[in-house]
Amino acid sequence: MLKNIPNQQRLFLFLFNGEMYRDEGYLVLDGLLSPEECDALRDRMSEIIEGMDVPEHCRTQFSTDHDEQLKKQGNADYFITSGDKIRFFFEKGVFDDKGEFIVPREHSLNKIGHALHAYEPLFKAVTHSPKIQNLVKKLGLIAPVILQSMYIFKQPGIGGEVTPHQDATFLYTQPLGRVMGVWIALEDATLENGCLWFIPGSHHDGISRRMVRTPKGSFPLTDFIGREKNYDDKLFVPGPVKKGGAVLIHGEVVHRSAANTSDASRHVYTFHIMESQSTVWSPENWLQPSEELPFPSLYT
Repeated sequence: MLKNIPNQQRLFLFLFNGEMYRDEGYLVLDGLLSPEECDALRDRMSEIIEGMDVPEHCRTQFSTDHDEQLKKQGNADYFITSGDKIRFFFEKGVFDDKGEFIVPREHSLNKIGHALHAYEPLFKAVTHSPKIQNLVKKLGLIAPVILQSMYIFKQPGIGGEVTPHQDATFLYTQPLGRVMGVWIALEDATLENGCLWFIPGSHHDGISRRMVRTPKGSFPLTDFIGREKNYDDKLFVPGPVKKGGAVLIHGEVVHRSAANTSDASRHVYTFHIMESQSTVWSPENWLQPSEELPFPSLYT
């Protein structure tokens, strides 16, 4: 079971610097979870992987342009309807032409999302923990809700690059500035295995593109308005974090991570929080609340 450790909670909140977060657009904090809590989440994820059903569009062999189009549509449908479910997203090249794994299944996944916070008790406990609630209160949020959650694997040797982006591109609100990511390292995130990199202060410059749903009946199911800017690599600053630490990520700060070419994985549990008071969640966002899962309050 996950447990509250008063000394650990005091350390975590002591390290919190709201002014630095507001100025830089991100903040690295040590000591959100104990090593034992991290291991409990990883053990539960291993159980989920052992029992996972691989989606049919991953198992099916495609041979023609028409078949490839169907595969793309299957991928898109699977993704856009995942907001209130627990679904599996794989790295490239992990299946053979018969849809069988060519790597161990525990090494095949890119991520699992997007509702671990709703349906998995251990992940729900972390998401709604007193430490997270108190931290968010320090930021002045009145009615925070949970938008989505993901377990990201960054597999050794094949964990792919995440190119520069802003979370608000995918999680757009009016006004902007109402979304924050909480990124929890379940293993050390290092320069070698693909830690995050940020452009400090870039959250003050607005966003350059948005991902939106296309009209009903269209394909693809999403498209982009605008385009990502080109960023000077010299502007990025690394944000390594120890196992159990967390990174707070402003929705508009530009960040990225490199491919993992090391022999060490970089497991992460991450979720997004939105201040819902006086905020409009865009109906064009890919992610939408459902009758099965309205965006749950962080404070309950």
